[in-house]
Amino acid sequence: MSEYKDKILRVCNNSSKNTMMETLEIEYVDVGEDFLIAKMPVTPKVHQPDGVLHGGAMVALAESVGSMASYIFLNAEEYFVRGIEISANHVKSIKEGFVFAKATFIHKGRTTQVWDIKITNEEQQLISVCKLTTIALPKK
Repeated sequence: MSEYKDKILRVCNNSSKNTMMETLEIEYVDVGEDFLIAKMPVTPKVHQPDGVLHGGAMVALAESVGSMASYIFLNAEEYFVRGIEISANHVKSIKEGFVFAKATFIHKGRTTQVWDIKITNEEQQLISVCKLTTIALPKK
């Protein structure tokens, strides 16, 4: 299983080249049968003016990990994946270190998928809770 996981994570991380994920230094770090985890460093470049992690950066992390999870758990050769709605509740601030986003299915339909994405700090304290809905569109 480890070789399979490594291959999936390599594909995920390689797809981030020259994208916002690369700019935000998002790295996919773990995958399982029903989840994907990414991490992002909390540095001044993702801070809001008062020195804490910007909520928009957390939403970008959540949408990135949820969309990538849809991509790997669906047939990517046949479908494009697009986010169609995201919501976030930020419950704790963070100034430095890393945040980790874990995407797990709430609903796995053929057309739409709904993801629960919990963002935590290195001590596994909850920072933000997000819900993402994605749609799988057939490639023509």
